[in-house]
Amino acid sequence: MIFIVVKFKVQPEYADNFPELVREFTEATRAEPGNLWSDWSRSVEDPNEYVLVEAFKDDAAAAHVNSAHFKKAMAEQPQYLQATPRIISRQIEGEGWDEMGEMTVA
Repeated sequence: MIFIVVKFKVQPEYADNFPELVREFTEATRAEPGNLWSDWSRSVEDPNEYVLVEAFKDDAAAAHVNSAHFKKAMAEQPQYLQATPRIISRQIEGEGWDEMGEMTVA
């Protein structure tokens, strides 16, 4: 699968409303064939930082970056940001989340 983590530094005036500002993009991405997940989290240390964790089946990532909603997001989202997002994008083995071997919850 293609595993992607992106950090977004959001301008303070948009930070509280950022999930709503990216809702259309998020919903469209989640509806894509081949999308395994697309989840946003807000940093507990920096309220202006959001982290997007996504995964796609190996053959679905190209369709994602060529989709209309992706292109629209790339044009619209910079106005809400302080800096260019930082990304890690890697092809990895697997098809989803594994249980953590070092901890078991009964």
